[in-house]
Amino acid sequence: MSRAFLLIFRRQTKHSHETPNGNLGIGKSNPTDKLEVNGQIHAKSVKVDLQEWADIVFEEDYDLLRLREIETYIKSHGHLPEIPSAETVIAEGINLGDMNRLLLQKVEELTLHLIAKDKEIISLQERIIAIDNRLQRLESSITNSNE
Repeated sequence: MSRAFLLIFRRQTKHSHETPNGNLGIGKSNPTDKLEVNGQIHAKSVKVDLQEWADIVFEEDYDLLRLREIETYIKSHGHLPEIPSAETVIAEGINLGDMNRLLLQKVEELTLHLIAKDKEIISLQERIIAIDNRLQRLESSITNSNE
């Protein structure tokens, strides 16, 4: 935050409150975090510092769930693994940085599943072509032997 912004809110008003330990509440009379806002925030940019990122998905020892395991989990819990339920989000809110990391992790997992499915499709297409070629040779052989 800029110094000018903080100076504007340093004084106690009915809309802002600063605690002795430096927490600032806007629309909150007793903030417990450094900045608490009871209302909409409009910003051009928000930066969130994180300790880890989702690229662990691409590590060799990453345990990528099979699609049928994900399906079973969704049927049982009503949401993706590692993603909080609607009830939890409504009750507790979300940490934007953590949620962004989790969403990217799910995108990367989906990408790995799509790559695997693409390889399966290519392999099946190659098998179909090989089987079709073999069938044509057999049909040709049968036709030639009947003549």
